[in-house]
Amino acid sequence: MGMIYASIGLFALAAILGVYLISFVLQKKETPKAIAFTHGFLAAGALVLLIVHTVNTGADLIQAIALFSIAALGGFVLITRDLMGKTVPRGLAVVHGLLAVAGFVFLLVYAFGRGEAAA
Repeated sequence: MGMIYASIGLFALAAILGVYLISFVLQKKETPKAIAFTHGFLAAGALVLLIVHTVNTGADLIQAIALFSIAALGGFVLITRDLMGKTVPRGLAVVHGLLAVAGFVFLLVYAFGRGEAAA
């Protein structure tokens, strides 16, 4: 039970940093690299916790894991382009964020709707 809440907390922190980062991307400004790496590490840690929780409990979180994994791949493309000095595609940044939000919604519905909290 605690692992799912830790995952939610880490994803929430990553989301706050993500909103901050996308403001730079949408304004075509250079992103702060320390914030970008912190965002990525928080989200990656949260995803690992989510996967471990799912494996250990058999929870039905495949939709959330799939959405977060696809978002992570997009995030990897974004940070790689940024570090190479290439333009960060705004559309990809928006889709990356929307996928993560969708994954977060699935996670919250599971944890507080019909899943763990209801059991």
